[in-house]
Amino acid sequence: MKKYRNLGHHERVIRVGLGFLFLALSGFSLLPGWGDLLFMIVGIIALLTGIIGYCPAWQIMGINTCATKKSEHPPHTQPSGHEHADTTSQRS
Repeated sequence: MKKYRNLGHHERVIRVGLGFLFLALSGFSLLPGWGDLLFMIVGIIALLTGIIGYCPAWQIMGINTCATKKSEHPPHTQPSGHEHADTTSQRS
């Protein structure tokens, strides 16, 4: 099974932090009733998407903050002295 992620590292850290913050705010009952429930739902969604690294809303909107993997290039080799042609000394 292919794992699909569309959240970058920094965004994941922010989401987990905000998730814990919103869950803590819901525990302090700053907005009794529906406000606490809203803080709890937003906190759970932010925490889960941050941990998993996938956000369905971002996929619908075509947003991907996950870093792309660098393509592997063969190592660059320097030519040795006898293979390197010095074009500055040639006269036309």
